[in-house]
Amino acid sequence: MTQTNGKRDYKHAYKLQKKTGETEDQLERQTGRRVYAKAGVVLSADEQIDHKKKIKDGGKSTKGNMRVRSATANMRDNGKAKT
Repeated sequence: MTQTNGKRDYKHAYKLQKKTGETEDQLERQTGRRVYAKAGVVLSADEQIDHKKKIKDGGKSTKGNMRVRSATANMRDNGKAKT
């Protein structure tokens, strides 16, 4: 449990994130967003950064592996679209 007596145990929560691998994937996604922000690309509310080779499959946040796509198309191709 990450909370005891109404106080959050951040060290424990971070250990759980690292154990599941959540932290590395999230950091890789943030790196991708920063690459686009540094290039001056502003995403609209309906756009997302898509990794051509998924991060979970070993893809990285490099210019050659990323592209801007509509959120609908991105989620559809990744099996997360609402039906």
